[in-house]
Amino acid sequence: MYAIEFQTEVRDGMIQIPTQYQEQLQARVRVIILVEARPATHTFIDELLVQPLQIPDFEPLSRDEIYAR
Repeated sequence: MYAIEFQTEVRDGMIQIPTQYQEQLQARVRVIILVEARPATHTFIDELLVQPLQIPDFEPLSRDEIYAR
């Protein structure tokens, strides 16, 4: 078994095989699809901004306490 790699778009659920490979691929083949990851548009910070954590007895640091560290 050998590998052929190319990039293409899926249209109507179909993958177009480039012309230069069509003659080689007349027999049975194994197909592995690798999808490029899309950048995360929704992050954990976005979630916290919409729904902040409610922590009992929480007191934020004062400005002096922040800079004393």
